[in-house]
Amino acid sequence: MSFNKNFIRGLKVVIVILPESSIMSLASVLDPMRAANRVAGRALFEWQILSADGLPALLTCGVPIAVDGVFSTRAEGDFLLVIGGFNLERHAGKPFIAALQACARQFSVVAGIESGCWLLARSGLVNGRTATAHWEELEDFALAFPDVSVRADRFVTDGKFWTSGGASPTFDMMLHMIRQRFGSAVALDVASIFVYDETHAATDAQPLVSLGRMEALDPELARAIRLMERTLDRPLSIAALALRAGQSQRKLELRFAKALGISPGLYYLRLRLQAAHRLVSDTQLSIREIALRSGFDSLSSFSRAFKHQYGESPLKWRKGSR
Repeated sequence: MSFNKNFIRGLKVVIVILPESSIMSLASVLDPMRAANRVAGRALFEWQILSADGLPALLTCGVPIAVDGVFSTRAEGDFLLVIGGFNLERHAGKPFIAALQACARQFSVVAGIESGCWLLARSGLVNGRTATAHWEELEDFALAFPDVSVRADRFVTDGKFWTSGGASPTFDMMLHMIRQRFGSAVALDVASIFVYDETHAATDAQPLVSLGRMEALDPELARAIRLMERTLDRPLSIAALALRAGQSQRKLELRFAKALGISPGLYYLRLRLQAAHRLVSDTQLSIREIALRSGFDSLSSFSRAFKHQYGESPLKWRKGSR
C-alpha cells in the first residue's frame, strides 16, 4: 500500500522486512492494521514494505514478499517496524545499520520484531534501555549487548523503542499500539476478528512450551512442565521434579501418560534435545557448550541421545544444515 499524500489522521508505518524472516511475524504486523482499518471504516494505518536492497524478501517458508522500495535514510513516518530472522549479518550489513541509526530520529516509534531487536542493539539505539528477544536467543542477546537490560517479557516498550519476542507477542504488541492510539474498543474489535481471546500483557513471560488451556485444565502438569523449562541445563530427577511440583512421582507419571501419552522422563529429555537442536542448527556454539547448556555432562551421551532423536550426530547435523 502506497502512502496517500492527502492522508492526515492515520498513522504512517514503514515495515522493513529482511530475508529469512517468519511469515507469521509479518502477518502479525500487517493483519492487525488491516483489521483496524476495516473495523474503523477508514484508514487508521497506511504502510509501506521496504527491504534492505529493494528486492523481494524471501521468507523462511519460501514465499517471496514484494516490497515498495529500498530502506534508506529517506524513510519517514510515525512507526518504523524492523522484522528480522536468520543470518542477519548476511542480510543487514553496515550500510543498513547506518541507515537505521540515521532515520530512527524520524519516527515516533522504532520496533525490532523477532530478530529485529538485534539490529536495534547493534545500532546502539537501545543502549541503556530495556529490550527483549525471542526466548531461544535471550541468553545470547544479553551476553552480546551488556549495555541493554534484557527481560524475558513478551514485548517491551521503552520510550520510542519497542521490541517483541516472536510472532504471537508481536500480535500483542500491535494490539497495544492500536489500544494506545485509537482506544480499547478498536483493539478489542481487532482481537475479535481473529478470535484472539488470550490477549497478553507486555510483561507476561515468554514460555518455552505453549500450554494453552492446559494451565487451567491441569495446573499441576503445567507446573511440572514449567519447572522442566527452567532446569534444562541442570535437569532434576523425576522424583525431585515431582517433589518441587508438589505431587508424588506416581501422580506425575499418571498425569503425563494421560495428557501427553509419554513419561515425564522422556518428555524432559525431548525438551532438552529440542533446545540442543536449535543451538546446533542456529548458532556457532561448540558442541561441548551445547551439551552443557542442554544438561549433558558427557559429550558422548549427548551425541548418542541427539543421534537417536534426529538420526545424525550433532556435528553431522550442523554440517548438513550449513
